[in-house]
Amino acid sequence: MNGRHSTRTWTSPLRVRRAPRWERQAPTWREAQPTVIAEALKRSAARPSGNWYVVGASRDIGVRERPYGRAVAGVEVVLWRSDDGSLRAGPGQCPHLGAPLRDSRVVCGTLLCHWHGLALDGGPFAGWEPYPVYDDGVLVWVRLDRAGGESPLERPAVMERPVRGDAVDAVFTAVGRCEPEDVVANRLDPWHGSWFHPYAFVGLTVAGTPRDGGDDAFAVDVSFKVAGQLVVPVRAVFTAPGPRTVVMRVTDGEGAGSVVETHATPLTGPGASAPRTAVVEAVVAASDRRGFALARLVAPALRPLMRRTAGRLWRDDLAYAERRWSLRSTGRFPG
Repeated sequence: MNGRHSTRTWTSPLRVRRAPRWERQAPTWREAQPTVIAEALKRSAARPSGNWYVVGASRDIGVRERPYGRAVAGVEVVLWRSDDGSLRAGPGQCPHLGAPLRDSRVVCGTLLCHWHGLALDGGPFAGWEPYPVYDDGVLVWVRLDRAGGESPLERPAVMERPVRGDAVDAVFTAVGRCEPEDVVANRLDPWHGSWFHPYAFVGLTVAGTPRDGGDDAFAVDVSFKVAGQLVVPVRAVFTAPGPRTVVMRVTDGEGAGSVVETHATPLTGPGASAPRTAVVEAVVAASDRRGFALARLVAPALRPLMRRTAGRLWRDDLAYAERRWSLRSTGRFPG
C-alpha cells in the first residue's frame, strides 16, 4: 500500500436525462406480445405455493392488545403474537358462537373473545384449530391447505433479500376488484412502464424476455425519476417464482441487490362474482454506499415515503388489473 490509504472515488447515482414528450415515446405495443405475457403467466401459475399466502407486514402484527384479522381466499383468519413474540394464527370465527375474533383482545399473549371471554392460546381448543404461520422478518404468511388445494410445504418459498440489518424495508397494501392472476399479469408486462407511469419512469427498455433464452425472466433497463431531469438508471429483472408472486431485483446500477416483491393475496374465495385481491408489496432497499447508513437510521421516516411511492404506482396498476379482470369475466379480453 506504500503507506497510503485506499480511497473510493465518490460518484453520484443521479444522471441528467431529458424525457421525450409523452406522445413522442417509441411505441411498445409490438414488443408487448400478449402470447409472451400469457405464457409467462401460465408458467407462474403452475409453480407450487405450498398453500402459503402473504397476509401482511410483519411489523403490523406486534405484541399488542388487538389481534390482526383478514380474509384470505374467503377464509377468516386471525393472527396475534404471544408474549415472547411468537406468531399465532387460526380461524377468525370464535368456536363458541361465531364472534369475529379480529375484534377481540390479546391479554398476556392469549386471545380473549370479546363476546364471552373464551380464551385461545394458539393451540387446538373446542374445535378451533390453528393454521401454520411463518414470519420471514418482513412479511407474514399463513398456510391454508383447504383453500390452496396443493401439496403443503413446511414453509413458504421466501425470496433472497438483502441482509435485513443492511437494508430498509417498507410494505404497501392495496385492494382491487380482480383476481391474483390479473395482478401478476400486470407485473409481467414491463412494456407499459414509461407510457402508463411517465411520472416515475424514463426510457424503459425491455432488454430480455423468456423467449430470448436463459432464465424465465424479463430484464429491463430503466431510469427512475427523482426530480426534474434527474434520474437513477438501473437494470432490473422480473421473475414469477410462484402463482401469486412477482419479484423485481435490481441487478445493476444504484441499489444493486434491492428487491421489490409483489404478492397477490385473494381475499374472496374461488369463483367469486366480485373478487377482491390484496396487493402486498414489500420493498427491500440496500446500497453499498457509506451514506446509506443514514437511511437505515431514519428508516421510520422513510417508510411512509416508500409506501406513498408504491401507492401512486398501484393506483394505476390496480386500474390495469381491474380492467383486465372485467374484460376476462365478460369474455371480452383480447386473444
